[in-house]
Amino acid sequence: MPDPLPLTAHERRELWWFVLFALVLVAAGIGLRDPWPADEPRFVLVARQMFESGQWLFPQRGIELYSDKPPVMFWLLAAGYALVRNWRIAFLLPSLLASLATLVLVWDLGRRLWNHRAGLYSALAVLFAFQFMYQAKRAQIDPLVVCWITLANWGLLLHLLRGPNWRAWWLGCCAAGIGVITKGVGFLALLMLLPYAWARLRGWDGVTRTQDAAWRWALGALAFLAPILAWGGAVLLAAKVSGSAAHAAYVDDLFLRQTAGRYAASWTHVQPAWYFLPVLLFHWLPMSLAYPAALPRWWRAWREREPRVVLPLAWSLLVLVFFSIPAGKRDVYLLPALPMVALALAPYWDAILRARWLRLTAFWMALLTGLACIGVAAWAWGDHAGAAQAWLQRRELADHAQAVWALVLLVGIGFALAAVLLRPRRGVAALLAGMSVLWLAWSLVAQPLVNDASSAAALMRQARALAGPDVELGLVAWKEQNLLMAQGPVRDFGFRAPWPLQFERASAWLAQAPAQRRIFILQDALQRMGDCIDASHAQYVGRANRREWWLLGADAVVRGCVPAQAAGNGEAAGDDDD
Repeated sequence: MPDPLPLTAHERRELWWFVLFALVLVAAGIGLRDPWPADEPRFVLVARQMFESGQWLFPQRGIELYSDKPPVMFWLLAAGYALVRNWRIAFLLPSLLASLATLVLVWDLGRRLWNHRAGLYSALAVLFAFQFMYQAKRAQIDPLVVCWITLANWGLLLHLLRGPNWRAWWLGCCAAGIGVITKGVGFLALLMLLPYAWARLRGWDGVTRTQDAAWRWALGALAFLAPILAWGGAVLLAAKVSGSAAHAAYVDDLFLRQTAGRYAASWTHVQPAWYFLPVLLFHWLPMSLAYPAALPRWWRAWREREPRVVLPLAWSLLVLVFFSIPAGKRDVYLLPALPMVALALAPYWDAILRARWLRLTAFWMALLTGLACIGVAAWAWGDHAGAAQAWLQRRELADHAQAVWALVLLVGIGFALAAVLLRPRRGVAALLAGMSVLWLAWSLVAQPLVNDASSAAALMRQARALAGPDVELGLVAWKEQNLLMAQGPVRDFGFRAPWPLQFERASAWLAQAPAQRRIFILQDALQRMGDCIDASHAQYVGRANRREWWLLGADAVVRGCVPAQAAGNGEAAGDDDD
């Protein structure tokens, strides 16, 4: 298959305008908020401790080692901070760069397999998929995983469909290996070899055939293992040399329990086998609107033995099956398949986007979304203000009621105005314009509005104000956002440790210097300590992230009282949400 023609001047302008637009949409809001639970404060806290301590192989969360995730995300977060010296900016940089790289890879692969316009439409489909944009604006590991897997697929598909291209093959295998040390599932990219092998055995045209190249194929395995062995070997060697029981436990937990064990015997997020079907339909809107037109075309591509469509699509189905087998599932697990599904649609975008039914569907979605938002804002400001206020109260937004409903109104006007101005003939553009208004409003207005409550920043400021500037706070039953956003001197007594044990340690610590120390404790934990706490002397701090928090001085802690070692904490403190 010949190399793609060089881009024309018009195509280069289209690409740069697309990259600029994607940059504005994804980067909007960076620097305007702090990390939010569940994952962001955890990752930023670990990265901050890594940067400050210089301990790059054994991440820590407070005084404990953190073994739930490999270190690549933490390395990149720390590198971002080293570059900009501002955590509010640095913590979102890995997601931003990974998302932009994913989009460019989708465009480039679509261009090489089909043409510039097919690649550009596929990249647009990925950009506006609701799940992709939502994750691109969060400091989670998933945008990085998507980027590494997409880069791996880029290299593999260039070799398997346009090859032999051994450099692309080795790069793809190496990217899959880096994906493994990012979140364990990077190896999924190598499943692309299964539909390739099937197509080759069936004699399909358009797939790469090689002779006397076994050693070149084998170098792909070496490229895949190189980053895994480099990191894993360093960790194992350091743990062995240190002789630390904590390091040995870290190795066992990370390499066994958090990888194969977590897949084979999922202990969180238990869902039915069909869980991902709504994700494909609703989380991937508006791209999923193209499914009705795509299905017969995909079937025809299968019958016509078109590997450029079948390989990305078959790989996506394998990923779907892989994540559907275990009991534990999360919607974000399927995100790495999104770029390949968009590429399986690449040759059909022109025809699908010209279809009248799609333009009308997108138009009515934009218009009805706009009218619904306007209606909700009017409802909240009308006779149902009390019910609206109660709804906001449950979400800790009661103090910002007017701003919240003004924002809903603004988004509604954006959708409705886009539909009216662009009309049904440009219904798809109207829907994308409305979604752009939604994401910009969310990033530039909504996120700063709810930041204090969502990040626990206001709560920790209040705790410092009540305790005094020089008093050291000891955290009991804490969450990562508390330690991350804490101001002034602070210490913890373990994160995974049972709450009674944390409180026992904190009580002994408090007794050593009662005038200079206070215990910061979760209300649920305070209640579980029973007679060991004199609640009449506890000082209420506030509420954040749907939790209540208190300060305890020496007068609130019954000296010599040892709390019962309960069977559980009441919360799975050590279980990550991702």
